[in-house]
Amino acid sequence: MRNKLIAGLLALPVLCLSTVAMAADPVVGRWKTIDGDTGKPKSIVEITQAADGTITGRIVELINPSRPNPVCDKCSDDRKGKPITGMEIIRGMKAQGGGRYAGGTILKPDEGKVYKSKMELVEGGRKLEVSGCVAFICKSQVWERQ
Repeated sequence: MRNKLIAGLLALPVLCLSTVAMAADPVVGRWKTIDGDTGKPKSIVEITQAADGTITGRIVELINPSRPNPVCDKCSDDRKGKPITGMEIIRGMKAQGGGRYAGGTILKPDEGKVYKSKMELVEGGRKLEVSGCVAFICKSQVWERQ
């Protein structure tokens, strides 16, 4: 009986650590988006994980916006006319294992276009390669962890 109690007490920290590790996906956090054409930072996106495991991303800050308090004029879905700051741009992404994510979409607010998307953690999780695709044509950006 005593040995079982000791074994149980020794296993408790391991169980707690595994629960904490499962709590947040490695992609969760704040990311600085970098414009693929200019190399300049554009925004800060906060990526979160829902209770069902899907990954979403919301713009929490625009860096040097072209106009004050811009809205998504070109959007054609539920985001049309809404402020870009606070807007959900990544929807329905799912972990594929090995730091890869797919099955979701990404909105490019300045174009108002929604693309099929995939993401991959690179450089030990310090960077995130984000791709938006139409058919077989994809364009990627590398975001930096904040």
